[in-house]
Amino acid sequence: MNQLEQLKAHTIVVADTGNFKQMAQYAPRDATTNPSLILKAVQQADYAPLLTDTVAAHRGKPLDEIVDQVLVRFGLEILKVVPGRVSTEVDARLSFDTAATIARAHRLIGLYEAAGIPRDRILIKIASTWEGIQAAKQLETEGIHCNLTLLFSFCQAVACGQAGIQLISPFVGRIYDWYKKQAGAAWVEADMAGANDPGVKSVTQIYNFYKKFGIRTEVMGASFRNIGQINALTGCDLLTISPDLLAQLQAADAPVTPALSAEAAQQLDLEPVSFDEAGFRFALNEDPMGTEKLAEGIRLFAIDAGKLDKLILEA
Repeated sequence: MNQLEQLKAHTIVVADTGNFKQMAQYAPRDATTNPSLILKAVQQADYAPLLTDTVAAHRGKPLDEIVDQVLVRFGLEILKVVPGRVSTEVDARLSFDTAATIARAHRLIGLYEAAGIPRDRILIKIASTWEGIQAAKQLETEGIHCNLTLLFSFCQAVACGQAGIQLISPFVGRIYDWYKKQAGAAWVEADMAGANDPGVKSVTQIYNFYKKFGIRTEVMGASFRNIGQINALTGCDLLTISPDLLAQLQAADAPVTPALSAEAAQQLDLEPVSFDEAGFRFALNEDPMGTEKLAEGIRLFAIDAGKLDKLILEA
């Protein structure tokens, strides 16, 4: 049995790509997209017609409406491949605007529902800013489930749990990148692998906290750099994995054993934690990695959203 099959016995596997034609061979349950992945896909010959056809069908409408039509068009194609859910992201440029995030989420859900897709197959992806978390809290009360992304800091996870969010996506690889860059020449890869990987440690801490205190929010590790990180989080609720790493897991056959379990977490001696807005902002400020990677992630997604805008205007 290959490592992908072994992983699926303990964890829900999610495909992290906009490339729905490549997805089926890995049989993921869910799929996630983001502005960068959609931008990458629409620049490929296989997917360019999907962009041009959608733009042509909605020409004359405001740009942001056409963008949402393109995102949902990809989501609809992905939902033909996966049996579960697709995550579709709200424009990162709205990350500090609660009301605008809610409005955009309503529009995305409306487009899916108009196409006959029920709400329980969609996760609205929102950056884990305080404003984003409050938007998601409101949306969850309406039965619109959310995936809080760009999550790097423990305080972000705690606030999402308090808000009753459906799912969070802590970014393993980007945390790893930050600590590796900080260490420079002092970084020893072998010493920082597996359970010692800083990204793995972050997700483990969040998972254990949620399971210890009965928080229903699903934990989906994301942004992996190697299959060692994935194997070290076997047992996590979900893991969203790029096609390249799915292929590596499929080609490997070393034993995979669960590293995380709800039962083990419940035996841990942990203290309850909660945050109001001021406490959240201070805790995030006290975490240089979390602060820097959240800001950088929003900037990068905003840049790619701008590039997608440009492609649509030129189509």
